[in-house]
Amino acid sequence: MSDHTIPLASRKPIGVAQQHATRVGFLIAGLGMSVWAPLVPYAVLRIGMDDATLGLLLLCLGIGSICAMPMTGSLAERFGCRAVIICAAIFIMLCLPLLATVPSIMTLGIMLFIFGASVGTIDVAINIQAVLVEKASGKPMMSGFHGLYSLGCIIGAGGVSLLLTLGIATLTTTLAAVACIILLLLFGARHMLPYANVMDANQGHQEKSPIFILPRGKVAFIGILCFICFLVEGAILDWSAVFLTTVKNFATAEGGIGFTLFAFTMTFGRLTGDLLLKPSAILRFCLPGA
Repeated sequence: MSDHTIPLASRKPIGVAQQHATRVGFLIAGLGMSVWAPLVPYAVLRIGMDDATLGLLLLCLGIGSICAMPMTGSLAERFGCRAVIICAAIFIMLCLPLLATVPSIMTLGIMLFIFGASVGTIDVAINIQAVLVEKASGKPMMSGFHGLYSLGCIIGAGGVSLLLTLGIATLTTTLAAVACIILLLLFGARHMLPYANVMDANQGHQEKSPIFILPRGKVAFIGILCFICFLVEGAILDWSAVFLTTVKNFATAEGGIGFTLFAFTMTFGRLTGDLLLKPSAILRFCLPGA
């Protein structure tokens, strides 16, 4: 079936293997995205950019994500979560070595656009899978899933920073990150969901979702909160290394330390979230966090 609307009777039950695969998917998403943070000062030195030019270039990453995210739901519905996650991971792996080596502003901008689109795609697709897996488990799991994303950020930013501090070339460090992503895909891809929708068992079919739905009411409010959170995370991802190396006089190889520490605190909050969070207490947690 071209749209992967697989009948419920023929679907494998969602169990522990799918939960582990979802964790692996979040780990890949965090790892792939965070490798960029320690590379920013090197890109600035390699191409010779000022802050204004860098700021415009970094918009390419965000624009790529914005363009890809609204379409990912329809792609996942048509081809399944697994296919979309694997394809996005492949594009991330192709982008990373190029982000470490491209010699011009134009090529870096193109690579950042593709990289942003790939990161946005894998983020949405793995979250779609996480919703289905959590619903099937009957217990809160989402915070823990996102904790693995933050753990991936620690591994990506921290690991690359360590290798750079040891004098390893930027290209080699990105290839090491690519190797880690390949190993994670080999471990988790086969248990990722080959579909992205929940069908009505009585109807036996489900209508295709539109490509984009304008959010309203509570959904729009939550979207605004997510926008603010992504704004903060993106600023730290893109600018913390530049700040540390230019203002605080950190060595270029140590620029990724800031984002690594940020990821540590995120990981703690997310891995403990499922233990603390109950449906009746969601508002009490959201307001102080905001």
